[in-house]
Amino acid sequence: MKYNFLLLLLLLFCCNYCFAQQYGIGHQTISLMDTSRNRTIQTELYYPADSSGENVPFATSTTEKFPVLVFGHGFVMTWDAYRNIWEAAVPHGYILAFPLTETGISPQHLELGKDLAFLVDAIKMEGSNTGSFFYDRVDSSSCVMGHSMGGGASFLALQFNPGITAIANLAAAETSPSAIEAAASISIPSLLFAGENDCVTPPATNQILMFDSLPSACKTLVTIRGGSHCQMADNNFLCSIGENSCTPAPTISRIDQHATIDRFLIPWLNFQLKGNCADGARFDSLAVSDPAVLFSGNCQLCTSTTTEEIDAKNFYSIGPNPVHDFLQIRFSETVTEPVLVKISDMLGKNRYSELYTGARTIDLTFSNLENGMYFISLETKNYTQLFKALKY
Repeated sequence: MKYNFLLLLLLLFCCNYCFAQQYGIGHQTISLMDTSRNRTIQTELYYPADSSGENVPFATSTTEKFPVLVFGHGFVMTWDAYRNIWEAAVPHGYILAFPLTETGISPQHLELGKDLAFLVDAIKMEGSNTGSFFYDRVDSSSCVMGHSMGGGASFLALQFNPGITAIANLAAAETSPSAIEAAASISIPSLLFAGENDCVTPPATNQILMFDSLPSACKTLVTIRGGSHCQMADNNFLCSIGENSCTPAPTISRIDQHATIDRFLIPWLNFQLKGNCADGARFDSLAVSDPAVLFSGNCQLCTSTTTEEIDAKNFYSIGPNPVHDFLQIRFSETVTEPVLVKISDMLGKNRYSELYTGARTIDLTFSNLENGMYFISLETKNYTQLFKALKY
């Protein structure tokens, strides 16, 4: 069991993201009218297709309906800076829309937020229109996204569209009105990426404050070690000008930063928008094992590595938590397989690992560990459960 788990981790780190590439990438430029504001929103749209190209048909190899992702650009940046996002997401079965609004030097953050909110519903409505290219291909689930200014605008968008399923953003920037204040009213699943070496929108004054403000029962902050602001996207001249004028500089490559984003973003979307439990478990495993990130979160996406719904309460009970000296784990009589128990710190470093066979009760020693938060992993052949324990 232990060697199988290590092999899985090795495979995860030997590829950008270990998922089957299912679809080609189709592209269209469309215009949609928001009649409530008398505002036309030109949009670059990418969607799953049998083969990649301009105006090619939706994928005919399946009748699947695809979730909607709407992505807001950074300050004076345009959609073509985010090739890394559409090339990562669309092949896995997502419709991805980029509004071309608010690209000037005096952008209106709130209007961009309204554009993001509008596009989610507009594309869904096209999916119900029998005369539309999108007819019967648009799923009900959706995610509002963005980078930098667009990331901040993604928080603003949610007050205008309560039907959005989830929010995910890259190096989100504080906006006017305040994205940090807007975050305080958001309860949907939330995924925030930050760059440890971001000198444009430093995490301490941007993403961390947004994350702390979120009341969501499932929120995650993934801080990429050595990552920067502009490397969240493809190379962009205007973004680079700003980033080159401040420090610290990135200590990882753009390719490595994109690979880290993909490793977390794709399984998170697959779980939140498609209910894929295996990808949720993959995300949870990476959260405690990936040395490329600093991870903060308050939930596990999927407690089971099988398709069965297993009640964790029938698997174990734990206490006390917070813990000072000993954390006791009691397994139910239904647990007959060996259980691999691991303790990892918030940096993903393994601090304890042992395989238990036939044990009903385990006392884990925390007295030799520093005070702080730890991840506990319980693994059997068909089951993985992750939880946090606070040592004081």
